[in-house]
Amino acid sequence: MKRFANWIFVGVAVAVFIAGCGYRNPYVYSGEEKSIYVTTWKNRTSNLELDAQIYQELLTWFQKSRALKITKDKEGADFILAGEIVSIDIPSLAYDAANDASDVKLKLKVRYIFKDLVNDRVLFEKPMVERRQSYRVTGDAAETRDNYDAALDILVEELCQDIYQKTLVELSKTQ
Repeated sequence: MKRFANWIFVGVAVAVFIAGCGYRNPYVYSGEEKSIYVTTWKNRTSNLELDAQIYQELLTWFQKSRALKITKDKEGADFILAGEIVSIDIPSLAYDAANDASDVKLKLKVRYIFKDLVNDRVLFEKPMVERRQSYRVTGDAAETRDNYDAALDILVEELCQDIYQKTLVELSKTQ
């Protein structure tokens, strides 16, 4: 029992230290409530679901902060986040003994902007972002498609996480 009490004491001490040293979760916005109008991105690729996938992933990230409200209505929003999926490309990387591609690097190009609608000011803009993710090509078309989907999921998640974190940095500067 004494050992358990010691562990509780250590846990409380660590919690007090973290709270006292100004630690904050970098994935959560804790300022005053703000609304962000997130547009459905223009999709210039043949992957018809990619814009919806990016929108849903952005929502997932922004829901981590209770003070940030995502809206589909530009009227009354504090900020706008808009983007465009420029291209998705699949150049081959490595070839096997039969001269068939065995590893492929999926390349996603996007551009986006985050703007303060109240002050009519661009907070950040990325005119071209390129992200790459490798995936394995096999003799089984279904397995190759699953590998492609998994690589695309990683690209979208990392892209949206990056956008979310950049947004939090900019929002902290406006306080």
